[in-house]
Amino acid sequence: MSRLFKFTLATTIAVTGVVVSNSLKPVKAKAAGVIAKVNYVPGYGIAVWNNINGGHTTGQYLPHGSRWVVVKTSYDKQGRLWYDLGHNHWVLASYTVSDSTPVSQSASANTSVKASAQAIINFALKQQGKPYVYGAAGPSAFDCSGLTSYVYKQVTGRYIGRTTYNQLNAGTRVSVSQLQPGDLVFWGNYHVGIYIGNGQYIHSPQPGQSVTVANISSYYYPSYGVRVL
Repeated sequence: MSRLFKFTLATTIAVTGVVVSNSLKPVKAKAAGVIAKVNYVPGYGIAVWNNINGGHTTGQYLPHGSRWVVVKTSYDKQGRLWYDLGHNHWVLASYTVSDSTPVSQSASANTSVKASAQAIINFALKQQGKPYVYGAAGPSAFDCSGLTSYVYKQVTGRYIGRTTYNQLNAGTRVSVSQLQPGDLVFWGNYHVGIYIGNGQYIHSPQPGQSVTVANISSYYYPSYGVRVL
């Protein structure tokens, strides 16, 4: 199959104040092949993955409303349909609509994101009381990034990386004031938890303590969040 679109040098696209790093070129109107339109949440982009089963994000995000040529399709182990945009750059089909369908305000996609976030929170809360052990990533003990990695993998099937350094690049960075339930919340590059809403987060704190829920406070204020969903 011929290449249906070209890859370009990295460019930067501003989407309603959110900077989206992207090295994929949107399809031209006359391009051949099946065309999908991103139908997510206005102002945000969907992540591009290098593998549909336990892969990593490429660091690229496709803006809401953009149009892309689908090279091939495949189903993951959970039965979800994915689109390959070429060179193993995969996106979830559920975050797109056909090119003939008007892009909506994406109420269904927003509902899906909220449901996934709640599932992440519920599963994380079940880990409360398990001890902090440096280097542990479950299921009976965790360090901070081990907990977040384990929860996301078990609930969504996505591998967001094992360390805080990996997880910093697992999604879109947001300010603390923009945190939504299910977001990763970071203190520099040395500690991470999962935001559960209402100014609270769940984390595996330090040796001698266990997985617990804590309140965001000015004394121990986070640096930023990362939105993976």
